[in-house]
Amino acid sequence: MSVSPRPATPDDVDAVVDLVESAYRGDASRAGWTTEADLLGGRRTDAAMIRNLLADPRSVLLVLDDDAALPGRRGLLACCQLERREPAADGEAPAAYFGLFAVRPGRQGAGVGSRLLAAAEEMAAGWGARRLELTVLSHRPELLAWYERRGFRLTGATHPFPGYADARFGHPRRDDLVLLEMAKPLG
Repeated sequence: MSVSPRPATPDDVDAVVDLVESAYRGDASRAGWTTEADLLGGRRTDAAMIRNLLADPRSVLLVLDDDAALPGRRGLLACCQLERREPAADGEAPAAYFGLFAVRPGRQGAGVGSRLLAAAEEMAAGWGARRLELTVLSHRPELLAWYERRGFRLTGATHPFPGYADARFGHPRRDDLVLLEMAKPLG
């Protein structure tokens, strides 16, 4: 496994979509602990969404190559997205948003996610961000606990789950999904 993440390129789009889908949706995602298959059907992302992230100058998509991939195949072990956020009008310190975080299900639990998160925190701090923000589905207590063990805290803010209004984010299997905001101070 490549120890250092690299910025994704347009050549990575299909591999990123495959990785994210394998980690969150469908039966394949049940091999790991990050599955959302019981909460959501449909797709988690698509090639157009990934291309839009790559084109956004405020955003970087980091990937870890999977050295165990089959010869001749471009395999990814993990990915995440970082987005620069503008400081709030009230003078709040600049922040970065962390999202699209996925680790190949068969390789979860070996510290890969922690290493990628640490690299993302370092990059965000290098941008001048004073905190890292993210959102987690309300019905994912194990994921909330994982982030809490890494220094994130619930902010008290909630956001509507976008899948109720936009099928590109999946098809909710419940009518009570919300996103809980978490943040961690940097530096």
